[in-house]
Formats: sequence, C-alpha cells, structure tokens
Amino acid sequence: MVCIRCKMVVQSELEKLGLHHMVVDLGEVEVKETISREQLDLLSIALLKSGLELMDDKKSMLVEKIKTVIIELVHYSDDQIKVNLSDYLAEKLNHNYTYLANLFSEVKGTTIEKFYLAHKIEKVKELLVYDELSLTEIAYLLHYSSVAHLSNQFKKMTGLTPSHFKQLKHKRRNALGNV
Repeated sequence: MVCIRCKMVVQSELEKLGLHHMVVDLGEVEVKETISREQLDLLSIALLKSGLELMDDKKSMLVEKIKTVIIELVHYSDDQIKVNLSDYLAEKLNHNYTYLANLFSEVKGTTIEKFYLAHKIEKVKELLVYDELSLTEIAYLLHYSSVAHLSNQFKKMTGLTPSHFKQLKHKRRNALGNV
C-alpha cells in the first residue's frame, strides 16, 4: 500500500469481515483477532478486486517495505535524510543493508539504488509537468548537489534533457488542444 486510499480500502475490507484493526499502515496491517484461513482468503479476494495484494511471505513483505520507504521518502516527504540511503533503510527497517540490497536485487531484478533513482526521476518529471518550480528549485527540493547533477541523471535515465522533456509536454498539450 502506498497511499491513503489504499489504507481506507484495507480498513473497509477488514470491517466487512468483522475484524478490528489496531494498525493499518502503508504495507502492513495488525488486527486484534486471530484471522481464520477462510477470513484470510476472503480478505485476499476483496483486496485483489481493489488492485491490492495480500502478502504473507516475509521476504516479499520486506521488499515491499523497502519500496514503501523509498516511495514515501521521494514522493511524500520534504525532509532531507541526514545519512546515506543505505544507512537510512537499514535503520528504518532494522536489517543490515547488505541483506536488504541482496534480497531486493534477487526479488526485483534491479538494485535499490536504481529503484530510488527511478523514483526521483519520476518526481522530477511530475514537477516539470506542473511547471511551478524552476529546475534549480526542483534540484534543491530533491536534494541534488546541483542542477547539472540532476540534468545529467535525468538525461541518463530518460534520454532527454529536462528542458527538452518540458518542451515535449507543451507540444503534446498544444496538439491535444487542437484536436
């Protein structure tokens, strides 16, 4: 789960099954009762209908937690982490970073660093499309050391410069307006 709507769906489905939740957080749920196999199956089916997946495999759950922490950090937090991403994840998830990195790569087929950078670039794209911030402000907001660093990383990941990406957005928008 990576959004408030997801949490609301989970809470609603738990209530429909007569289960009382103590915690419904991004990526995890804690209920007061012991859940029967039948309730677990019904919950799983209901969540799938809403586009969510119930996981009970500890390794998969840990990978989802890694993803959730990164998504929250990039998309929903204005705070700059004071340590390396590796230290941040290790502290936040109470696991050795080497273990987290190896597990993530094994399950997702990519590295944590690439996943993190992909999300940062998606956030840059979003901010460029909104057109409310300058590239300098975006670089500062996403904790890049410089506009040049952001631009180089953006070009490496997308094949376009940020300004070219912005121009394409405007061309597309104008073309759709003419239809």
